[in-house]
Amino acid sequence: MAAHLKKRVYEEFSKVVQIPHEEAPAKKLRLSKPSKSAALHIDLCKATNSTDALQYLLQFARKPVEVESVEGVVRILLEHYYKETDNSVRLKIASLLGLLSKTQGFSPDCIVDDAINTLSNEKSHQVLAQLLDTLLVIGTQLPESPAVRQRLIEMACKHLSDTYFGVRIKCLQLLGCLGMVDSPLNKDNEGLGTSIGGVRDVQSIISDYFGDQDPRVRTAAIKAMLQLHERGMKIHQIIYDQACRLLSDDYEQVRSAAVQMVWVLSQLYPESIVPIPSSNEEIRLVDDAFGKISHMVSDGSWMVRVQAAKTLGSMLQVSPHFLEQTLDKKLMSDLRRKRTAHERAKELFTSGEFSSGRKWADDAPKEKLDTNTVNLIASGACGAFVHGLEDEMFEVRIAAVEALCKLARSSPSFAEKCLDFLVDMFNDEIEEVRLQSIHVLREISMHITLREDQLDTVLAVLEDSSRDIREALHELLCYTNVSTKECIQLALLELLKNLNKYPTDRNSVWKCLKFVGSRHPTLVLPLVSELLSTHPYFDTPEPDMDDPAYIAVLVLVFNAAKSCPTMPALFSDHTFRHYAYLRDSLSHLVPPLRLPGRKQVYGLDSVDSGSGSGSVGSAQLFLQQSLNRVSTIQNLEAPGAQDLLDFTIRDLQRLGELQTELAGAADFCATYLRCQLLLVKALQEKQWNMAVPLCLKQNVTATAAAQQILEETCKLEFL
Repeated sequence: MAAHLKKRVYEEFSKVVQIPHEEAPAKKLRLSKPSKSAALHIDLCKATNSTDALQYLLQFARKPVEVESVEGVVRILLEHYYKETDNSVRLKIASLLGLLSKTQGFSPDCIVDDAINTLSNEKSHQVLAQLLDTLLVIGTQLPESPAVRQRLIEMACKHLSDTYFGVRIKCLQLLGCLGMVDSPLNKDNEGLGTSIGGVRDVQSIISDYFGDQDPRVRTAAIKAMLQLHERGMKIHQIIYDQACRLLSDDYEQVRSAAVQMVWVLSQLYPESIVPIPSSNEEIRLVDDAFGKISHMVSDGSWMVRVQAAKTLGSMLQVSPHFLEQTLDKKLMSDLRRKRTAHERAKELFTSGEFSSGRKWADDAPKEKLDTNTVNLIASGACGAFVHGLEDEMFEVRIAAVEALCKLARSSPSFAEKCLDFLVDMFNDEIEEVRLQSIHVLREISMHITLREDQLDTVLAVLEDSSRDIREALHELLCYTNVSTKECIQLALLELLKNLNKYPTDRNSVWKCLKFVGSRHPTLVLPLVSELLSTHPYFDTPEPDMDDPAYIAVLVLVFNAAKSCPTMPALFSDHTFRHYAYLRDSLSHLVPPLRLPGRKQVYGLDSVDSGSGSGSVGSAQLFLQQSLNRVSTIQNLEAPGAQDLLDFTIRDLQRLGELQTELAGAADFCATYLRCQLLLVKALQEKQWNMAVPLCLKQNVTATAAAQQILEETCKLEFL
């Protein structure tokens, strides 16, 4: 019994229990980048003086900052800003705040309050300007926050009275980028400590600084107003008088910006009526602005002259007589206000008929133009484009040429009047000016017709060593109309000289003569006998077809003959043969002509009469039917397809023998179908189930077929 109990105890305590094995969770590693804000804080704390701190900030500015680190970096910078006493370090911190605000994905609304607080407590003018620039960046990054925008505008208005020009400039920029026309502003004058002006809009505040003592501030004020215009706000017309006064400013930056301001207002209010000073006359605002900007073409600064010339080209609503005055240095009579007959009679009556003798020469005849006449345009604006085209700076000349182009395209009458001036620019000493003049004349070519003297000046440019100039002139001649047959003769002569001097211009000259002939068929007709050296009674020697000059003459004549059916009667026999040759070799330059009685030479281009035309028509119908029948080959089995190709090739060869007019087309189609037949036969071989290199070695038929197909396709492409 004891042994039995002992055995049971052993059984109970020797039982093995298996616990399921659980895998230990894997340890996750997190790669953490060193904090940019902590590193910056350590660096700034290590700095013993302002120079070291500035160096650390410069090094930090060169490194990129992640979006998640921007806010911490900004807090460290602001904390150090409050403790820093050196202006240069605070200036750099303010600059860094602006750069960090531009970080993609970072919203700078969390630092607006701190930036405004630093602005309120700052005493340095340079740092103030930089802080305003940072606020401008923040405002542009938060366009959907009107509350922030309003706070920033109020800060700009508060600091507009600062004595430092940089602060005023930044305030004006902020108003231009963030200001709204319909939002009233309260402008505080901090200098006097009282509120002056009450509630005003942003345009009136900006316009107050058109008369600032510093020219940089005046320029910034004009640019701020232009910024409002670019943002879609309509500028008030009352600004026009102030902008016109700024055109006579002492500084060129102000005058240049004022030119742009006057142009903007002339486009906004073109039909408004403005008075002429010291008179009762009134004119349209766009005409008045055009006259004032024309006067700026004679400005002392070449940059202002360029700006004025470019601006004139975009004033397309100006009156024609103002436009034409820019081409004449003398004031035209229709821009001068004349006194009426009643006014002259009244003056004669009040002055008495006879001289009293008290004044010396008081009865002397007066000059036709007296001091009572009123000019509708300033005398300095007369001949604005003449001054611009004669300017010493080539940039001004190019701007004047481009402006003439824009105005001439919209006014055919003005295009005719400015033609002489543009042609004179072909003799300019600067290649860029000459090239631009050629391009401009090309753009207005639909409005002009060149006289012989003008064409002579134009063709003189063909001797230029620049290939760009010569090719541009060839293109100009393609689209220009001339007035007489002497002009055609002169142009051909000069182009042949150009061809002789510069043989590489061959294709360009031929293309030019192609368009000249097609545009002037009636002027080429009287010259055909002379150009082709034909005689009504005697045979003349046949020219050499390898001569590029002779080919140029033929290209001119054949393109003119396309629109002149009487011209082919003047051709000699060899001219017809040369036409057939050129029609095949230079088909892009020689047009198809209908030449009676020449069917054996010209094939499809010729016209026969009687039964011949009927046979040609039936042959063409048979050719078309054969090709239509072959087009169904893909639906046939292989043996039937081969038979159809064989029969069609035989028919086409026979057709070419019977109808010489269709020999070329029939031969081409037969060759193409022969290639198709060879390809079908080669692909039907049973050895294509092995590798291609082995097949080509063992299959002589396929190799020979491929070689023959290549030869035939070369014939199709090049013959």
